[in-house]
Amino acid sequence: MRFRRRTSLSAALALLVAACSAGPAEETAPAKPRLGLFSTLPIYWGEGDVAALIDSGAEPDWVRVELESRYDLVPLDTLEPDALAGIDRVILAQPRALAPSENVSFDQWLTAGGEALIFADPMLTRHSEYPIGDRRRPQDVVLLSPLFDHWGLELTFDETQPGEERVLPVAGLPVPVRLHGRFVRNDSGAEERTCTTHDEGLVARCAVGQGTALVLADAALLDWDGSAPVPDRRKDALQALLGGFGARESLPRD
Repeated sequence: MRFRRRTSLSAALALLVAACSAGPAEETAPAKPRLGLFSTLPIYWGEGDVAALIDSGAEPDWVRVELESRYDLVPLDTLEPDALAGIDRVILAQPRALAPSENVSFDQWLTAGGEALIFADPMLTRHSEYPIGDRRRPQDVVLLSPLFDHWGLELTFDETQPGEERVLPVAGLPVPVRLHGRFVRNDSGAEERTCTTHDEGLVARCAVGQGTALVLADAALLDWDGSAPVPDRRKDALQALLGGFGARESLPRD
């Protein structure tokens, strides 16, 4: 019995010495929340052949850098249920036209508590190396009417507006826009889907079941083709819009 006690005591002392010599445990950074990105804009991969872009070592798009400063960015090529599983927040930035099943899937994802930030430009002004009709070119005219109609929204476009980039207030923030649209409410919205418009229709805020969608009728904020540093006001505006995720009270209200 005495031998067993000594053995147990020796083992305990050995563990204590090992723990002390190992030093404090290394702290691990908290995991970033996941953010799905569904877009025809060259935000994640850039514009061009994917393999060539990887080999070139080109600098990533500034929007991607800003998004990855806060989130674990997940590029999406579909909005079917399997793709959205495990993702609580999604950005739709000038997406391609959705299949009927994707419209249903995305609406159901929102209803279950998803949070979306949507850039819906009726007349995209971003430069592209690809000609009109090329599938690699960003979507020139957003095609989300089935979703908007289901939420009680209509996206309109004023052809007489100035063509140059302007800065307009969005929830009190200076946001660059160019050939933007306007949202108007209609009575087509389904039950438990309520949208309100703000800033003269430039923004819509939709409550879709347990989730929310903040929709901007323009995508010029995401542009910056010059070699000069991206202006801080552009970054600040994007980060402020991202701040609306997961907090209904932080989104624009009437």
